[in-house]
Amino acid sequence: MATTPIPPTAPPKPSWDPRPVSSPRPWLRPTIRIRLTLLYGGMFLIAGVVLLTIIYLLAADVLQGSSKLPFQIVKMDYSLTDPTCELPSQSSTTLFNQAVANCMNHQRALALDALLRRSLLALLGLAVVAFAFGYAMAGRVLSPLGRITRTARQVAGSDLSRRIKLDGPDDELKELADTFDEMLERLDRAFTAQQRFVANASHELRTPLAINRTLLEVQLSDPQASPDLAQLGKTLLATNERSEQLVEGLLLLARSDNEIVDRKPVDLAEVASQALEQVRTEAQDKGVAVRGVRQSAVVQGNGVLLERIALNLIQNAVRYNIPQGGWVEVTTEVQEGAGQAVLVVANTGPVVPAYELDNIFEPFRRLRTERTGSDKGVGLGLSIARSVARAHGGRITAEPRDGGGLVMRVVLPV
Repeated sequence: MATTPIPPTAPPKPSWDPRPVSSPRPWLRPTIRIRLTLLYGGMFLIAGVVLLTIIYLLAADVLQGSSKLPFQIVKMDYSLTDPTCELPSQSSTTLFNQAVANCMNHQRALALDALLRRSLLALLGLAVVAFAFGYAMAGRVLSPLGRITRTARQVAGSDLSRRIKLDGPDDELKELADTFDEMLERLDRAFTAQQRFVANASHELRTPLAINRTLLEVQLSDPQASPDLAQLGKTLLATNERSEQLVEGLLLLARSDNEIVDRKPVDLAEVASQALEQVRTEAQDKGVAVRGVRQSAVVQGNGVLLERIALNLIQNAVRYNIPQGGWVEVTTEVQEGAGQAVLVVANTGPVVPAYELDNIFEPFRRLRTERTGSDKGVGLGLSIARSVARAHGGRITAEPRDGGGLVMRVVLPV
């Protein structure tokens, strides 16, 4: 009798393991805060330049109007205090008055230059203060956005139960935070429902298939069974086994869509070797040679799921091969410059046009065959491999090989 499935009690796990995005030059990032600072400081600087220009023009006009002497020199009796002002020692009063006027104009120009220099220094100091004040005010205004960002990272890095719960005035930022909280609530419910569905499906689908397999194996073990009945039992057992593979593939596909949080060091070379050992007998039966150099390539991830990638790719490479003289090459390496590990599975086989590779990673899709037109699998191997690669922050690509066959390349961050 089937028992009632127990829904998962653990909180929803993240679909993403965030890593701090570091920029080589964080001060050069065109953030909103920097742009607001430049806008505020630039407006202040422009206003200061305009104000300084007006003051300078007014001061020049006042000095221009007051540069005429309100007196006339009638007696040549004087002493110089400024060596830059030259007055004739012996001349008429008219020439002497002209020289005094020139001297006054020179003093006016010096005064305007001093005013301009000091005003520019004052403007520069005030501009620095204005930019600093604008940066501080922009940070204060944008602090709710920073809180939203930090909460989003915490949600992605731990669980979906966290909320922003932004306090303050009912403005646009609070409306954004509340909308984000509502979205997280819906995601939390959807993720919990998905986990519950996977748990229920795992129990409800596996149990009857296991019972059918047991009954068929018991029937086949009966020595008194007729040949027709034995053949029927073997056919039903093969069909049941195919259904079990389909169920396991669907469940694994559902579980692998989320990013792996509990990561451990895994060597791709060891994973590939384990997968090769499981496929070696099948490869020998089909006359497919296995070769390749597997260098140590340690990544952070789940060893069981990574082994599933290698196993699915190698199984496909063996099964979809040429009848005689075929081979499968499995290699692993680390690309230090790119900071990534690569697993490559290449094989001989029929010529595959490049335009047919777009959909081979979709569930139940095969090359030139229908869903029920092949007994080589259930059509989920590459879909599972792609989902597991994405869950580890990597990618998988397929390329046609010259002469026939494919080159499957899995790239994972180290």
